[in-house]
Amino acid sequence: MIKLYGHELSGNTYKVKLLLSLLALDYEWIKVDLMVGAHKRPEFLALNPFGQLPALVDGETVLADAQAILVYLARQYGGDRWLPLEPLPLAQVVRWLSTAAGEIRQGPESARLYHLFSATNIDIERANQKADFILSQLDQHLTERTWLALAQTTIADVAVFPYVALAGDGQIDLRPYPNVLTWIERVKKLPGFVGMIGIEELVIT
Repeated sequence: MIKLYGHELSGNTYKVKLLLSLLALDYEWIKVDLMVGAHKRPEFLALNPFGQLPALVDGETVLADAQAILVYLARQYGGDRWLPLEPLPLAQVVRWLSTAAGEIRQGPESARLYHLFSATNIDIERANQKADFILSQLDQHLTERTWLALAQTTIADVAVFPYVALAGDGQIDLRPYPNVLTWIERVKKLPGFVGMIGIEELVIT
């Protein structure tokens, strides 16, 4: 049985939950309470010495980092459908995994941390500027595309979706980015979609 360690307000945890649901995989949910510092306690640090969520255990395999977990689940259980191995399509997917860990983290994710969790170490003006940049780039990219990387959904979409869809938590208005809003609604209609707090829950069977 797969075990997922995370928190219900963590967007990085959510992207793993979303892929597990899209792949129709059963798993055990184990809450790690960020609010009381459970992610810094020895029992969790044994799984992820970085003290970050999420962590995933699949048999003898222990993985941390949301993007790495998406790669593992896609190849282990989803095959080429979610992460192709041909050089160019693979590179196109990885590009968006990097964007999720880079520009989106610096923009919408940081703004959400500032407003929702009162993170005092974040420069909110810089986060807003980063958010506008990456959301503008996404909107332009999606002008004539259905999905971010390829003609079908991949883990690129799963990696980018959470903190973009949660932009409102960071007081970021998505209305100036109509193609992004259309893409968000498209993701919500995927078979097996599951939501989280801050994202309307819509399940299509």
